[in-house]
Order: sequence, then structure tokens, then C-alpha cells
Amino acid sequence: MKLRSFTLGIVILVVIFGSVFLADALGYWNTENLAQPVKFESGEYAGEFNPADIRGSYSFGDIENTFHIDASILAQAFEVAESQANAFQVKSLETIYESLAASGVEIGTNSVKYFVSLYTGLPFESTETIYLPTPAVEILIAKGKVSTEAAASLQEITVDIADFTNTSSNVTGAIPKGTETTTGFVIKGSTTFREILDTGISQKEIESVTGKALPNPLIVIKTYCTERQLDFETVKISLQALVDSK
Repeated sequence: MKLRSFTLGIVILVVIFGSVFLADALGYWNTENLAQPVKFESGEYAGEFNPADIRGSYSFGDIENTFHIDASILAQAFEVAESQANAFQVKSLETIYESLAASGVEIGTNSVKYFVSLYTGLPFESTETIYLPTPAVEILIAKGKVSTEAAASLQEITVDIADFTNTSSNVTGAIPKGTETTTGFVIKGSTTFREILDTGISQKEIESVTGKALPNPLIVIKTYCTERQLDFETVKISLQALVDSK
């Protein structure tokens, strides 16, 4: 009887561990909860991860692992502390930008999906307007991830958090209350050189203010000033004076 019990025990162990080994070999056994979106099953992008399936529970680190975008870049794009980049969960953006939601401008999971789509060139479709923070748009332009035409259209959905002082002044082109000018155009932290040119200011006039050759017009003035060690407030005041004179 003892021999039979011992033999039975061996058989049970072989069956259990044999099943685990077989499942592992076939890819069905996984002790980790991998945060991976589904992949495109057909077409040009078959086998690639689908940005549309990025979940709010995913961290920037998870996105880095699947879409190969550095978590630090995602943190910079969405104005998250770099020290929190790897573990930062996408859904936390809704808390950070909660004050924007009241004005109908939401920066959250869909914003990340759209940014990842533009950055990687993978398709993502949405029936609603999706907003992106200014740094996200600047990164896409600086890294050549979008065409000139696309970059121009992105300005319409750019949100400058630094300029957000009420529920109607956070989107590029909106005018904060109390700061209206004779032209109705106010230079902000997200304003590009293209927008200045569109008011009728010439390239020569802009260069007279910056003291440098006009860069790519789609570059944000504040970013340009930072990179060239120019005082943004001084440049802004001078350019605003030119705009108002028109």
C-alpha cells in the first residue's frame, strides 16, 4: 500500500509540473500580469501594438516597453516629474488636469493614445476632439514626427497649462479674460512664430526683436527663447507691441 501511495504521489507531481512546463513552452503560462495592448491583426500594421488599446492602468514604463517611447519623453510631454515617469499611470493625468475638464478640455488616456499614435506613426481614430499639452506638440514637431501641415493643425488642440487661469483661456488661440488687446491677439507661452506672422508682422520685424534669424515658424516662441537663452517676457512684450500696432 505504501508503494502504491508513493507511486501515485510521483505520478501527480509529474502531471502537475509537466502541465506547467508544457503550458510555459506553448506560451500559455505567465506568472506576470503584462500590461500590453492588443496588436493589429491585419493590414499594413499587422503585428504592431494598437495605441487605441492603451489603458488608463498602464504606466509610462509599460508604454515604453510596448511602443518604445522613453518614459522620460512621455513625462516631458505631459508635464509629469521625470522621477515618476516609469511608474506613472496614464489615468492619473485626469487627476492632474482635472481643472481643465470643467471647460470641456480633457487631457487623459485619449491624449496619450493620440500622442503615441503620432510619435510612432501607428493609426488611431477618434470621433472626439483630443487635446495635447504644449510640450507634447513641441516634441512631435522637434523630432519630426508630424508633417508641416499636421503640425499647424495641432496648434488648434494645444493646451498651455501655464496660461490656464480660467475655464476659457487654456487652448491655444483663446484670449484670457482681462488681457484683450486692440487686435484681440495675445501672445502666450504656446504661441508660435507662424501665429505672429499671420497677424501681419514681417519676418524682418520678428528678427529685429530676437536679434536672430527666423527659425522654423512652427516653433513655439517660448521654447525658442529658452533654447537661445533669450528672456521670453522681454521678447513677448516687444512682439506684442508690434502686433498691437497693426
